[in-house]
Amino acid sequence: MASIRRTLSPAFHSRSYQNGAAGFSSSPSNKLLHNGNTKHFPSSTPSTLLFTAVNLIYRRGWRRSFYRCLFFFLIGLLFGIAPFGLMGTDSRAEDFAPPDLRPPHDDLLLEDPIVSYVALGVNTRLEEQKEVADSIKPLKQLIVVTPTYNRAFQAYFLHRLGQVLRLVKPPLVWIVVEEKTVSLETAEILRKTGVMYWHVVSTRNSSHVKDRGVHQRNAALEHIERHKLDGIVFFADDDNVYTLGLFESLRTISRFGTWPVAMLERSKNKAILEGAVCNVSQVIGWHTNEKSKRLRRFHVDMSGFAFNSTILWDPKRWGRPFSNPIHQLDTVKEGFQETTFIEQIVEDESQMEGIPPGCSRIMNWHLHLDTGALVYPKGWQLQKNLEVTLSIK
Repeated sequence: MASIRRTLSPAFHSRSYQNGAAGFSSSPSNKLLHNGNTKHFPSSTPSTLLFTAVNLIYRRGWRRSFYRCLFFFLIGLLFGIAPFGLMGTDSRAEDFAPPDLRPPHDDLLLEDPIVSYVALGVNTRLEEQKEVADSIKPLKQLIVVTPTYNRAFQAYFLHRLGQVLRLVKPPLVWIVVEEKTVSLETAEILRKTGVMYWHVVSTRNSSHVKDRGVHQRNAALEHIERHKLDGIVFFADDDNVYTLGLFESLRTISRFGTWPVAMLERSKNKAILEGAVCNVSQVIGWHTNEKSKRLRRFHVDMSGFAFNSTILWDPKRWGRPFSNPIHQLDTVKEGFQETTFIEQIVEDESQMEGIPPGCSRIMNWHLHLDTGALVYPKGWQLQKNLEVTLSIK
């Protein structure tokens, strides 16, 4: 078979390709690649095959290779865009819509245990939050006024009352009033109680007054008015007996509150009741057993009422026509200090609140303990041992 052999130019024969392997030239061994009857390739390295392919493209022309590549590119593009499989001819727009990700519309009944459990949990959580809010709600401050004087059971009375006040929830301030001067023994007792207190002195002479606590209470009222203390004022004599429920009930008072007090007669053989008769929280009458006190307007013991302290220093808030200072009178007869003082605060029973509801519970006792004749050592300390010596058998 005849073959056409193209003669290469000298420049081509002398060209050298450096690709990390062998050079390409028109040697007899390379000419065998163009012989159709030859099946043996003396050099089969990757670089030799690459240069052989380049030589074939160069000999046969680049156009044929370009058309082949273009043909196969078009075939691949056609297969890529052509759909395979069967498609319905009635395709609708909703078929191509994105999937619905909403939860299924199942009707959940209230009897469903899961829903009931969730509802119960939410209600319990709301109740807990309400209880927390109620506990955080600030309480009214209690202002407890106690007149005291030097006598045998003074330390015992102050210790007992101080331990009761220590159990009351704060805020609470204890105003203890002494006569003439502050005693170190009383100051030490007050420090040890752990109750916030004011130690006040009444400088007025009480020798001509049968109720020596009148001037002391007035000194406490002046102190409250001067410092504009806000709270519920309660006169708590140190020789009375009080329950914790009484102090908690005082915080429910808006303007003036009252309650019945159990009293032990001075003869110590009979107990009487003195104070308000209530219909729920409305005062409708009074308990009284002493004929000498029936002329009083309000039959109340000194420890049987309490009032808002703003009445003392904010008369406009309560509609008081006069701004005269409120104080206890030392010119009235014994037993009338309470009613004359209350008449300065309220007009009648309609402005009073009975506590507890129905005034059905006794919350404090007035015992009338007379300790004036008892002898006690100065400062409650013994300077020497007792003179009596007992032998141990």
